[in-house]
Amino acid sequence: MTALAGIPINAVAWRISIFALLLVLLVLAEWRWPRHQGDPDRRHRWPVNLGFGLVGALCLRLLLPWLAIDAASWAQQHRFGLLHLWAVPSWLAFALTLLALDLLIYAQHRLMHGVGWLWRLHRLHHSDLALDASSGVRFHPLEILFSMGLKIGAVLALGAAPAAVLAFEILLNGFAMFTHANLALPPRLDRALRWLVVTPDMHRIHHSVRRDEHDSNFGFNVSWWDRLFRSYRDAPRQPQATLQLGLDRFREPREQRFGALMLQPFHRR
Repeated sequence: MTALAGIPINAVAWRISIFALLLVLLVLAEWRWPRHQGDPDRRHRWPVNLGFGLVGALCLRLLLPWLAIDAASWAQQHRFGLLHLWAVPSWLAFALTLLALDLLIYAQHRLMHGVGWLWRLHRLHHSDLALDASSGVRFHPLEILFSMGLKIGAVLALGAAPAAVLAFEILLNGFAMFTHANLALPPRLDRALRWLVVTPDMHRIHHSVRRDEHDSNFGFNVSWWDRLFRSYRDAPRQPQATLQLGLDRFREPREQRFGALMLQPFHRR
């Protein structure tokens, strides 16, 4: 079996196929059952958002010798990491890996909001003036590299299995698009799902223009961490359908162009 940057070709194909299929399904669902009444402005936003997704993926391939799944393969070959020190059943090791990596991403997300230079990287994501599935890949390449570095360290420390890491990456990408989707779920379904996973209504609060609201609901996949660490917010002050999204700055059309957004972290204002 051939490989690309240390990743088996079938793993890359799985991730791309699932990403493309889910994106198409969510776009159709957003068109049929929209939640937010704002103008999605797909003609201008989508090339920018998907462009950042593509540039981030290329930076990972070209600038890092390892990705998280490569680290998992090395740890498995050398029996390196905590899970190899204990006689942990494979199913339990799989579940622990998913939970540990999800907690790491939650902690990283809170850190991105709390540390000045990290916030300057992350605010590109929050400067999107609308919210839909494409927002789930709108991250600065430097943030993508920082996040991958943390994941590689965690995977090595755990000695996580490659299959568990691949499953987590697929879940993370899928939930990033789902939670950002402009999708109206039935209220009872939304309430039920929130006890387990992050829903679009829950995460939309995190993209409110109000500082106290966008400093809440940090979870990506499961909602437990926000409840456990008291960062959960049930509802915004404004109705979900008319919630003002984005930041109180970077709202001019020229500031939403790809080049300006790429340079945005280097502006201290």
